[in-house]
Amino acid sequence: MLAVNINALVGELENENTLLAYVDEALSEDEARDLRQELRLVSNVSSVGLITRTQAMESFLSRYEENERYMDVRADWFRHRYEVHVDDVALLAQTQIDVSRIYGIAKVTANLTIAKGLVTVRNIISRASIGIVSVLLAISLFIMSNTIKLSTFERREEIAIMKMVGATNGFIRWPFIFEGFMLGVTGAIAAFAAIWGLYGLVTSSIMDIGIGFISVIPFRTVSFRIFVMFFAIGFGVGVGGSGVVLNRYLNV
Repeated sequence: MLAVNINALVGELENENTLLAYVDEALSEDEARDLRQELRLVSNVSSVGLITRTQAMESFLSRYEENERYMDVRADWFRHRYEVHVDDVALLAQTQIDVSRIYGIAKVTANLTIAKGLVTVRNIISRASIGIVSVLLAISLFIMSNTIKLSTFERREEIAIMKMVGATNGFIRWPFIFEGFMLGVTGAIAAFAAIWGLYGLVTSSIMDIGIGFISVIPFRTVSFRIFVMFFAIGFGVGVGGSGVVLNRYLNV
């Protein structure tokens, strides 16, 4: 959940890192609007928004409304421009080149330094998340497999007696597999409930502190995927582990 939230935060920052495509001064507003379709066809472009000269002037004046030096600016001092959003910030440099090749686009600006930094952070987070989850999964599997081994070892004499009186392997195996299934599912539900409760406590604490730049993903948006993952792991370890460990005691 920590990795999911960090990746979401980086994703929001990536969405804010856009291209500005300035339209040639010789083009009218209607001609500038006609460029929208061409911009949408550029690879890696997700959406485009036109900012007219008038809108650019109004934005400028609102930013410097207290400075009387800028009160006499005119709309024709500005250019029509497009705010271009991309799908993958890692391809921002190539997208900048592709957009600049469109006839009628005079200049394209992009903050490539921030884009590269975001890509680096995203890659580090992804790799660290995979590493941490892999280590925790390995530890969990080790603990659960040894628990199953100990449980089966305690019943080795019972298994041997059942084999000697003619019980089939299937007859002996099914109670243990069912027990492993119940333990695995119970463990999955308990883990799911625990992470839900802990995540709720952590997120409520963050909200109480009021850190403005941190947006927390609601647990319900990923709860189904987490439950399926926990259930699959619990089922696999409980049933698979019981079956594998039991085989060594069935060869009597």
